[in-house]
Amino acid sequence: MINVDLHCLVNDSEGCMGVLWAFTSQMEKGWIWPTLEDQELSWSDYQVPSLWSKIVMEPTVVSTSTLANDEFDRNVPRICGVCGDKATGFHFNAMTCEGCKGFFRRSMKRKASFTCPFNGSCTITKDNRRHCQACRLKRCVDIGMMKEFILTDEEVQRKKDLIQRRKDEEAQREAEREARRPKLTDEQSQTIATLVEAHHKTYDDSYSDFCRFRPPVRDGPVTRSASRAASLHSLSDASSDSFSHSPESVDTKMNFNNLLLMYHEQGSSPDSSEEEGSSLSMLPHLADLVSYSIQKVIGFAKMIPGFRELTAEDQIALLKSSAIEVIMLRSNQSFNLEDMSWSCGAPDFKYQISDVTKAGHTLDLLEPLVKFQVGLKKLNLQEEEHVLLMAICLLSPDRPGVQDHARIEALQDRLSETLQAYIQLHHPGGRLRYAKMIQKLADLRSLNEEHSKQYRLLSFQPEHSMQLTPLVLEVFGSEVS
Repeated sequence: MINVDLHCLVNDSEGCMGVLWAFTSQMEKGWIWPTLEDQELSWSDYQVPSLWSKIVMEPTVVSTSTLANDEFDRNVPRICGVCGDKATGFHFNAMTCEGCKGFFRRSMKRKASFTCPFNGSCTITKDNRRHCQACRLKRCVDIGMMKEFILTDEEVQRKKDLIQRRKDEEAQREAEREARRPKLTDEQSQTIATLVEAHHKTYDDSYSDFCRFRPPVRDGPVTRSASRAASLHSLSDASSDSFSHSPESVDTKMNFNNLLLMYHEQGSSPDSSEEEGSSLSMLPHLADLVSYSIQKVIGFAKMIPGFRELTAEDQIALLKSSAIEVIMLRSNQSFNLEDMSWSCGAPDFKYQISDVTKAGHTLDLLEPLVKFQVGLKKLNLQEEEHVLLMAICLLSPDRPGVQDHARIEALQDRLSETLQAYIQLHHPGGRLRYAKMIQKLADLRSLNEEHSKQYRLLSFQPEHSMQLTPLVLEVFGSEVS
């Protein structure tokens, strides 16, 4: 007793049911069937006597299903055992082409009887296979083709119906999967398109307008803040490789604790404030840059769906309290992880951390600002996510001075739902992506508070407040004493 592997018969459109018929018809001859309880039968489970093995595994057979799976090379061209044409698979227990398969089936169904006009030993080829039907049929039988494998018309129809039913079921399952697949509504798609267009209209990535600002002045005495900022820049240079290549958290790679320790060790002398106060050479230029950015944020806000329907008081309250946060989000587009700078076109408009200290800011703001910019850059936000995050930031109902909280909250909720739907569609594995983005908005609140405090100190000093633009003073709520 041996096992016969008939796995290759699945390529035959009629073979499977034919094998079942052939096996069933021989049960009365004492064949042994396996007893399998609570498991699915497979072809290799059936054991047949050596006589059957001798029939289907005759040495003259060109190809049978006795080859193991790992011995059957699908890349090797398969040849019809009858005529030598290209074979399409196992048909009626032998490797044949479609032509010989059809010839054998028709001959068996009609019970045709052919006579060779020659000596009964014609060589059958692809070109002459129609010349002698008798020798062609004899060749079919010689290579192992069996009439018991041929399905009746009813069996063929049942098989076709089964195939069609399976196709219909698969189509139904695909339709259900498509229905469950995340997608954007028409309104959400339109909102994203509107915000992207608004960003393009209000963000010039050529930075051509920067030449109209008061020119940047970087020379002059080096203040303590500038010196500490240079140390921060050097530290960022030493860590740039880890930022760019390490998969670990950015916060764990950048050793800001060392920076803070250095900051406290250096301390400040009694006259340090006077020294720094007289050397804010970058303040005019950066004041113009911030004023320019505020105007662009206002332009962006006006194009957010629903913003212009708010009262003028609520629009102003939202803009005043969120402008610097949106500016920080926008600036991430020009932030460079390699040297922790903001590159805005020409070399004169590449801003290092030391440049910002020369506008009156300290590491109390710059340290968390750089950490924020690095973390946001590492998220690799798509443009659609970036503009949605800016709009969500701007439309926060808990801003001071806001009156219609419910209406603004409804607008923000719609934007949040749109962002979540976009993430589910384009980042199906990013379950924490939305949470990380919202966390950045919380970080911005702390930055906003520190920035406002430092700008307020500047505005209280007449020699510095004169360098600030009226729009900057108005938006940040400072009054010159």
